[in-house]
Formats: sequence, C-alpha cells, structure tokens
Amino acid sequence: MNANSTPQERALRFSLAALAAWRITHLLAAEDGPGAVVARARGRLGSGFAGQLADCFGCLSMWVAVPLVPFVARRPAEAPLCWLGLSGAAFLLERLTQEPEAVVTLPPADDDDDADDEEP
Repeated sequence: MNANSTPQERALRFSLAALAAWRITHLLAAEDGPGAVVARARGRLGSGFAGQLADCFGCLSMWVAVPLVPFVARRPAEAPLCWLGLSGAAFLLERLTQEPEAVVTLPPADDDDDADDEEP
C-alpha cells in the first residue's frame, strides 16, 4: 500500500480485506462449495492437525488472513497487527452472522424415587 494513502483508503482496504478473510474462511470451514469440492477436500483431511484446523473458524482465519496483509499494511512493522486485526474481524463477522443458539429448559424430573425411600 502507498505510504501516502488517505485514512479513508486505508479503512476501505482493511474492510475489504476483512470481508475477504471472512468469506474465504467461511467457505473453507462451513460450506460445501461448488460441486461439493470443498466438502470433499475437508473430508480428506481426517482428524489430524489439518482436519482440526479446518473445523475451527478462528484457527483457519489466522491462516487465511496472512496473504491479505500486504493489501493493508503500509510498512513491515504493521504486518503483525494487520494480520491479527484481519483474523479478528473475520471472527467477529462470523459471530455476528451465526444463527442464535436455542436454549431448551427441561422440566424438573419427577422425584417419585425419593418417596419410596421414606420409612412409613
């Protein structure tokens, strides 16, 4: 990125890179892809390190963000913060777009067994 870029241009570049990081990570972690190509590739990874990486959105977003850093960072010293920022933004976007989890409250269990334990 040009060191003389405006704050608006830097914000736009970060926003675009964050959206790209979310989109690519979501595709790799949660979607089947065209013709189920991504799902088959994920299935071949197994349960080893690569398979666990593909199951964890936060972990995968760390790797996806790496090639996007040069699009955002102006100087090499900014690269680590851009990397973490892009991964964090992708993770936040994932949290914001998830379906809310339903909490089911079960009725209390009948304590009929306790009544049998009492002496007459």
